[in-house]
Amino acid sequence: MYLRWAVAAVSVASGVLLAQSPSKRPAFDSFEVATIKLTPLDWTGGRFIRMQSAQQFVARNHGLNTLIAAAYNLTPQAISGGPKWVDSEHWDILAKTPGEVRPNLDEQMAMLRKLLSERFRLTFHREQKELSIYTLSVTKGGPKLKESTVSLDAAPEGPPPLIFQVSKTVVRLPGRYATMADLASVLQRSPFDRPVVDQTGLSGRYDFDLEFAPDESLWGGMLSRPPDSDKPGLFQAIRDQLGLKLEAARGPVETLVIDQVERPSEN
Repeated sequence: MYLRWAVAAVSVASGVLLAQSPSKRPAFDSFEVATIKLTPLDWTGGRFIRMQSAQQFVARNHGLNTLIAAAYNLTPQAISGGPKWVDSEHWDILAKTPGEVRPNLDEQMAMLRKLLSERFRLTFHREQKELSIYTLSVTKGGPKLKESTVSLDAAPEGPPPLIFQVSKTVVRLPGRYATMADLASVLQRSPFDRPVVDQTGLSGRYDFDLEFAPDESLWGGMLSRPPDSDKPGLFQAIRDQLGLKLEAARGPVETLVIDQVERPSEN
């Protein structure tokens, strides 16, 4: 059974819009209604952002910094400025999306960006900074990725999002219709604490299944490596199963610096 609390459920989807009649698909400019409240102190259900149903968007136990990271496709370490509560206080968001069609991830994040701007009075500017990063590149043996067979007509919200599935003994990442930019994004916003830069040069969309053992270097040390596990670690799994490699480096990263922010009224 997957540990809900262990999943940093900031996930990456392809963002491909399907060919549909404009009358059937809303613009998804903003949530129809949204409530924001402080996470109860006794909450034990973990931290996640996801669609609970076709029209219900939920974020649980997120600091404003991680909400911003999700909304703007950044790692939290690329966000600075603002008062201490930006990191320390955690919030729950429950929102209703417009129309009857489930929004894809790009559409969800566009609505989240507008909500953060309006309710938190968030303003910011961007800066280039030199940070510790991971580079994602292809091994000498070449990639072990399959061209995607996902049909864009399979679901109105598009291909399934890229989400880590975490248990005490194994972590899985099923990728469908995913780009290497998608993979780099979900890596930097979920298990890692630094940006991941895609240097693979691969421009296609792929299907893959990544499987590895958790350990203390991932997800802020929330999980330890299970005893007697025969699963590889994340770095080895990416090399052996995907034909890719992650290497530590330093490089320029676009960061977000908070200029102004206010606590929202809880409603």
